[in-house]
Amino acid sequence: LSYQQVLGVNMWINSASKCLSWVRNLAEMLQENSTDQDQLNCFTPVLKQIINPKHALCKLAGQINWLKLERVLSKEYNHDQGRPAKPIRLMCSLLILKHLYDLSDEELIEQWIQNPYYQYFGGLGDFQWKQPCASSELVHFRYRIGKEGEELIFTESIRVHDDPPASQGSSTKRRGLKKEKRVYSDTTVEEKNITYPTDTKLYKAIAKTCHRIADQEGLKQRQRYSRTIPKLLLAQRFRHHPKNRKKALAAQRKLKTLAGRLLREVDRQLTWSGHRFLYIDFLKVGYQVLAQQKDSKNKIYSIHEPHVYCISKGKEAKKYEFGCKVNVVWGESALILAANHLKENVHDSKVIEPALRQFERLHGYLPGEFIADKGYRGKGEVNGVKVSIPRPPTKSTSAYQKRKNKKKFRKRAGIEPVISHLKSDFRLSRNFLAGVDGDRHNLMMAVSAFNFRKWIVAYQERMKKWYQFFSTIFNQNNLCIKIF
Repeated sequence: LSYQQVLGVNMWINSASKCLSWVRNLAEMLQENSTDQDQLNCFTPVLKQIINPKHALCKLAGQINWLKLERVLSKEYNHDQGRPAKPIRLMCSLLILKHLYDLSDEELIEQWIQNPYYQYFGGLGDFQWKQPCASSELVHFRYRIGKEGEELIFTESIRVHDDPPASQGSSTKRRGLKKEKRVYSDTTVEEKNITYPTDTKLYKAIAKTCHRIADQEGLKQRQRYSRTIPKLLLAQRFRHHPKNRKKALAAQRKLKTLAGRLLREVDRQLTWSGHRFLYIDFLKVGYQVLAQQKDSKNKIYSIHEPHVYCISKGKEAKKYEFGCKVNVVWGESALILAANHLKENVHDSKVIEPALRQFERLHGYLPGEFIADKGYRGKGEVNGVKVSIPRPPTKSTSAYQKRKNKKKFRKRAGIEPVISHLKSDFRLSRNFLAGVDGDRHNLMMAVSAFNFRKWIVAYQERMKKWYQFFSTIFNQNNLCIKIF
């Protein structure tokens, strides 16, 4: 190339880089001003003109400190790589609405287009006729914000109950809520979205996964047992009947043999493949399933969710539950103040210390008393916090102390309906999110939605009382006026 041509190419590159930097600065400026919802639009309806400004979601949107969420979570983004990301407020609002109204990712995206209040809650100024994002982008956003982002949303669900709204200051100190002297705790099970585990189902899953791997990698199998395996599964019907038990056990042993044969064959052929690292976790889990016995420790109950463990809470209707144990800490303010999931099925007394660590990290202080049921027996004090559980009164216990303890432990029983609402209304009964991170995220967003719902109910009660007050005044003076 000549000197003039090289100079021309350099000038073109410089002009293109300046243009890209100008577009990037414009995008950042627009993103910074994305929270302005008063801007009029000539082509689409303005949300403030078609919604009720006194609606609970509109008021809650003004109470949440979105700027803090954007400032903290923006650290997880790289502004120099990839396409421009969706607004952080929009994605956080989608996560909150999902658990607040018990919706799946797909249902949430579909209803978001139809509901102007959802769009206003997400920070938009004009009505949108297209999807805010793909449902799969919510999955990536959950992994992006991590534990820090989930706890930030959770602390914001507590802060909104303070008296001043978020627009009057960015302080995170709890001015409207007093420090909790007593907290109440209980554990429950967050069930995973898996089938009821049996050995037959696990062997069938191993064989099915081996067939899928062979098809993807082009492996040649000596035999797929496409007819034998369904016949063996059919023999499992009514296996608990005395006449069928011997036949069903023989079919189960045969199915285990075939699953092991297919697994070893795939393992041998993947040795010479460069994609073996993609399936190393499955091979490890498969061999562990084939080797485990009835009395084995750390058993595998699901091929795709190997971290799931079995929990027996002594329930009459549900003897065994499969998922993870979670601990919920409830305060005298009727709010959930801490919640953590447990990776292992440990005794309830071992839950107290991590619960208090999380409580201190989120609120900056420790409560004076930790009240729980008899399942937490074994520890009387943890990190300077008194642990109280129901105990029979002694001869030296006065009548006043008996009444005081009775009232205290009756108050603790109030956490049971709280857990029931978490399961029935806020998606804690069955977790559809994958992995250990999915267990944590589903729990933290469920308790956040519970606290947000508490604020909405309190706001609606205040509006109802004001309406009744003014209605009484106007009725006494024979006036007719529409206030709300």
